[in-house]
Amino acid sequence: MALSSDPPSVPFSPPAPPDPAALPLPSPSRPAAGVRLLRAAVYRLLEGRRPLELDVWLPEDTGTHVPLVVFVHGGGWHTGLRDNMGPRLHSWQPGPFARLVRAGFAVACLDYRLSGEAHFPAQRDDVAAALRWLNTRAEELGVDASRTVLWGESAGAHLAALAALSARAEGIAPVRGCVCWYVPSDLGALAEDHGGRYDALDPGTYEARLLGAPAGADPERARAASPVAHVTAQAPPFLLLHGTADTAVPTRQSVRLADALREAGVPVELRLVEGAQHLWMGVPDEQVIDCFERSVEFTRARTR
Repeated sequence: MALSSDPPSVPFSPPAPPDPAALPLPSPSRPAAGVRLLRAAVYRLLEGRRPLELDVWLPEDTGTHVPLVVFVHGGGWHTGLRDNMGPRLHSWQPGPFARLVRAGFAVACLDYRLSGEAHFPAQRDDVAAALRWLNTRAEELGVDASRTVLWGESAGAHLAALAALSARAEGIAPVRGCVCWYVPSDLGALAEDHGGRYDALDPGTYEARLLGAPAGADPERARAASPVAHVTAQAPPFLLLHGTADTAVPTRQSVRLADALREAGVPVELRLVEGAQHLWMGVPDEQVIDCFERSVEFTRARTR
């Protein structure tokens, strides 16, 4: 009998992805005087998914480790760019992140999986992974990760708040504070807060796309994804800013989170911006600048 000379087949096993904590950092660019930008550093690799990246904005080498702002972008959890703080700030020269660097901070702006890619809690887990990566590489970056403040707007404020409130439970070093611009804080209460202009059973809402089911059809899942449900006495201080004319995320959502934090004995400052719509539309530039500067002052006070 003739014997086959073909070698035995070996099942293909794809190589394990590299550890993002061991990947080289990007080469810096200099988008503004005194500012270094490390663009598109990979902080998380998930099988079958796009690499998740973040940008790190840093001062020129000062010889000291600077406090860190971690910014989470908005966009209804289904769109958005990591370096976008909102349309009212697009024309700023220098931009908001360069201004934060000049104010003495490093800034990390991160991607996360959008609702078309994965449902909650994937987005919260991505923010947690970014915080772990930043803690691991803090010495290399020249940042003091023990002085971190989270900052988000709209859907990003929701994720920043969740990350700030769940850091201890996730085994992450606690952050010093959290800045939330027009935050969705209680997904199960949106119908009430919208005054009947929101269908909690509509599968096409931003929240339903995030959760994988309408909030009204799965109240337990909506509760688990709501920052108000995770407030404890160990929460860091919060600064909440919200426009009184916001029809996308009702002002009551920030009020609910402020009430929960106060009830738990957590320091919280709630500022309602008269006449402001979502994304700070409808108010003069001076009020947008004031919201930014108040957020910077809160961050500075929390990271001294």
